[in-house]
Amino acid sequence: MHTATADMGCGTSGPTESQGKASEKELSYKFFYSITPRADECAKTPSPALAIKAAVLIQRWYRRYMARLEIRRRYTWSIFQSIEYAGEQDQLQLSSFFSFMLDNFTQLSGNAPDLISQFFDPATDPVRDEGKRAKYEQIEVPESYLGPRLAFPLTVTHTNALLSAFKQQQTLHARYVLELFYETKKFLKQMPNIIHLSTYSKEITVCGDLHGKLDDLLLIFYKNGLPSAENPYVFNGDFVDRGKKSMEIIIILFAFLLLYPNHMHLNRGNHEDYIMNLRYGFTKEVMQKYRTHGKDILQILQDVFSLLPVATVIDNKVLIVHGGISDLTDLDFLGSIERHKFKSALRPPKRSLDLGEERGHRQVVGSYTDRGGSGSSKRRQAKLPKQRSSSSSSSSASSRHSSSSWDKDPAPRSVASPSASLEVPFLDSDVSIAPREPPREEVEWKQIVDLLWSDPKSHSGCTPNTFRGGGCYFGPDVTQKLLKKHQLKMLIRSHECKQEGYELCHDGKVITIFSASNYYEVGSNRGAYVKLGPDLIPRFFQYQVSKCTRKMTLQQRVSVAEGSALKSLQEKLYAHRSELIAAFQQYDQSSTGRISISEWAMAVESVLRLDLPWRTLRSRLVRLAPDGDVEYLSCFEDLHMGQPISEVTPNLVETLYRYRTDLEIIFNIIDKDHSGLISVEEFRQTWKLFSSHLSIDIDDAAIDNLARSIDFNKDGSIDFNEFLEAFRVVHRLEAKQPR
Repeated sequence: MHTATADMGCGTSGPTESQGKASEKELSYKFFYSITPRADECAKTPSPALAIKAAVLIQRWYRRYMARLEIRRRYTWSIFQSIEYAGEQDQLQLSSFFSFMLDNFTQLSGNAPDLISQFFDPATDPVRDEGKRAKYEQIEVPESYLGPRLAFPLTVTHTNALLSAFKQQQTLHARYVLELFYETKKFLKQMPNIIHLSTYSKEITVCGDLHGKLDDLLLIFYKNGLPSAENPYVFNGDFVDRGKKSMEIIIILFAFLLLYPNHMHLNRGNHEDYIMNLRYGFTKEVMQKYRTHGKDILQILQDVFSLLPVATVIDNKVLIVHGGISDLTDLDFLGSIERHKFKSALRPPKRSLDLGEERGHRQVVGSYTDRGGSGSSKRRQAKLPKQRSSSSSSSSASSRHSSSSWDKDPAPRSVASPSASLEVPFLDSDVSIAPREPPREEVEWKQIVDLLWSDPKSHSGCTPNTFRGGGCYFGPDVTQKLLKKHQLKMLIRSHECKQEGYELCHDGKVITIFSASNYYEVGSNRGAYVKLGPDLIPRFFQYQVSKCTRKMTLQQRVSVAEGSALKSLQEKLYAHRSELIAAFQQYDQSSTGRISISEWAMAVESVLRLDLPWRTLRSRLVRLAPDGDVEYLSCFEDLHMGQPISEVTPNLVETLYRYRTDLEIIFNIIDKDHSGLISVEEFRQTWKLFSSHLSIDIDDAAIDNLARSIDFNKDGSIDFNEFLEAFRVVHRLEAKQPR
């Protein structure tokens, strides 16, 4: 196995660890000279014993210094990942709420369900919708347009023009965007669910998540060459969201897909999903770049994303999927799925609640936690994959450990569906009813979810991935079983950010590859890609896209990432201020404002459930009293709400801030024209959906007062961006800086 670190051109790969360590050694020498005032005299009369003693002193200091940096680096990474996964779980809960509402309610005060149905239940079928005339043909391109012009079939000239234009910050005209996506859709209809490739005398390059980071894609092409018949690629999903250049990335990838259909291959990721795009930025990016035709672009992308293959197999020995596998994964069954039916993996198939059909069964509607439900289903030999027998109960999944270890597997985290669960009682408790055979569409959906959302773990078995909220954790035994069953050698997956850009687990049989460098913060991680030749021995190539990180020392990189992580964590604390204060006061019966470090750590974990090393973080988040106790209110001192609105009660302010992302998603559904403006009545609808989702009861008069107070020009419309800005947490240092 070979690892290479790419050298950095203009803003390419970052400094190597050896360079970082060299700078730290220089610091250690300076430190030694500062504490050795008789250095000149020692130079005149050398003493071997003194030299050895000095070397030991330097070494001891350096090791402690590096150990402290490593501790900071590790907890910074834990903060980033915990907050990221908590956000994904929030998204799944919101999607579960929408699914429950659509499946079980026919009316919800006004036209709210119609609005959501139009967005979450697109009527078009990407396979059978052939009669609809392509809208791009009706769009005229003005002569003043200076960007690239496409003609199909594409040529190398077209792809080069796209690359050049995007480097110069140009935007492709909507007419060509729609035509490109339409041609991509036609091509993908012909593709199987699982692509089979062969290396022969060539190497195949596999890339992981890009997440809208165009510079990473351009650097990969610069270092590794453009896609061609001699240089095939597999991009393993998550092309969009989070970054600001998602549109440019999928335009480039789709163009090369059409240019080299046998040598450019794309797997679907969990972010190739229109519901995920609402939360993580891609929908907003499209509407900002293509205001007039943005809705048409988003609509056709729903079809394109649903038609992407879900897996790739190289030489019948290497399986490539975005997330992972489960103990139910069946590649033969996956080959027969109609993948286009699942435009969103967050949208489970509708399930009948007929009493006769569901009698004796507990159903969690729209929840991803049914994998570990209370009932056990025996596996059956049939065309459908075997059903997993339950190994965990919902009660055991509702608690998490307050102490944290960076190397342990995340403990189960409860996913409380806002729609709650529906219990259909037994008519006769003495009668045993055999578990029903799940509908085929439900089994298909679970197979897709497992491929897109699962993560490997070090312990054996397959358990619900409750930390993310979807998919499962699969152990080395699950990996070995699948590889043996299909005569495979290894599994390559993405889905998780790794500090070095890649990671091996399960005795080297599972490889995680992640290609978006600086994912959390500048300097937080490297990106990587892996090359496989006929010998199927993986060769890894690392890089880091940034001009500034090249000049930063290891300590500076750690400090920048640490500052960003702590800022996000402080905002998380502020968003749960009332709950945290209540938890603190349970330990502070005398109202002293102080509790012990252990009590503070337990209280914070009981509310946030992020599984972080709170004891280690205490000095970064709170002020300690002279006796060592924690002054718990100090963790909120450096934060305040920007542009406070007097008409809003403090409790409502906190609620709005905590769920501002969910509010924005609901607003984007209601705001059909994506104008950024909604009427006061639409705002009331937004709030009704929002309060239904959270099961909170706030007086309608308070909402009316809020709506009137943020309608600044009294024209009956609300600028939702200004509304969200009013509920943004401002850090004390940030507030002092001019904006």
